[in-house]
Amino acid sequence: MDFDAILPLTTVVAVLIAVAFLIKKYAMLSTNITVLFLAGPLVSASAPIMVFIGSILSSKMSSDPSLVTLPLGLMVAGTASATIPAAMLAKKIGRRYASIVGFFNVHFGAILAGFAVLNQSFVQFCIASFMIGLSTAFAQQLRFAAIESVEEKDINKALSILMFAGIFSAMIGPEVAMLGSNIFADSIGFSAAFFGLAIMSVLSMIVMLWFENPVVSEVEINIPVRPLLEIIKQPIFIIALLAAALSYGLMSYIMTSTPLSMNQVHSHSLSDTKWVIQSHIAAMFLPSLITTWLSNKIGIKNMLLIGSAMFALVLVIATQGHTVLHYWWALVILGVAWNFLFFSGTSLLHLSYHEEEKHKVQAINDFSVFTFQGASSLMAGWVLFNYGWEGVLISAIPFVIVMFFISFYYLVHTKKIEF
Repeated sequence: MDFDAILPLTTVVAVLIAVAFLIKKYAMLSTNITVLFLAGPLVSASAPIMVFIGSILSSKMSSDPSLVTLPLGLMVAGTASATIPAAMLAKKIGRRYASIVGFFNVHFGAILAGFAVLNQSFVQFCIASFMIGLSTAFAQQLRFAAIESVEEKDINKALSILMFAGIFSAMIGPEVAMLGSNIFADSIGFSAAFFGLAIMSVLSMIVMLWFENPVVSEVEINIPVRPLLEIIKQPIFIIALLAAALSYGLMSYIMTSTPLSMNQVHSHSLSDTKWVIQSHIAAMFLPSLITTWLSNKIGIKNMLLIGSAMFALVLVIATQGHTVLHYWWALVILGVAWNFLFFSGTSLLHLSYHEEEKHKVQAINDFSVFTFQGASSLMAGWVLFNYGWEGVLISAIPFVIVMFFISFYYLVHTKKIEF
């Protein structure tokens, strides 16, 4: 085996472990945060792998170009369909074992995807994508596990650390895909990427064994549980949900279209495409290093507004040309915009529920977020091949306008809508 081929992946994993130890030593947070920081990227690497090579593989396996983003759409559909079961299972058996059960899906889904690529079976690949998506719902629950593992004053810090861990997913996923393609030829190489993902999912399950389910105080338990309709009618819940759902859906819509537009439509190299996607996913999570400080400095209300403005800037840049730099700048700013809005939405969500209400509220929130993301991913390929890259960008404008509206609403009514 060529040592140079495996060096990037081993370097990223080594840095992940080193940062985890630094968090444990200096962050002054629960050990659970370190456990989640390690486990999350290993299982969440499935999304960057699928974004990077999923549509490209589908274009070779499917005879209908408009279906090339179907596996990505099904992956997110799997996430959406598992959000409520993931939250309810966590309530029943605790975060630790619920996560482990959920991560089994990515293990078996990755193995199935590996064989689907070898057999050039598009149907099999679609089924595998859905299974991988099921596990993502459990991985998304890790951010709520982090919130529950710390005191109120440390919630934003814990959330920032968990979101920052995503940068390692951004690096690990594509590097696993490239490692397979460098060592093996064509489809065998890409199948090796999925077999590698199956191994990483096992490691993430082992790490989660060290997670300790948070202890809930009697005071929190004894607060009366409100009807779900009463909770979701709160302006703070609506704003939190829309911030997360719109940012995730729009980000996924543009991101899913990018590899196809770059590699299949405008003939940019796979290496350039990988660089843009890796930069984008890194930009999604790297700002988490400063989001705690920034949210304390300017407030969530201004983060919402800045994030919405960045989404508008993405559309402006992306319409100016089709060079690698146009894609790179648009996707990097897209990542930062998503970070600001998704962090803000998650941070606001916990203000809408009490302890005994958390699982059902978290379930409804994630179901809505990933249903919208799934629809966006599914539509991306169809819009791109029928109306081009410009069609994708123009159709995103109404959602940016809605994001501006909710940002201004929260800016004006902040004190009235928080309880």
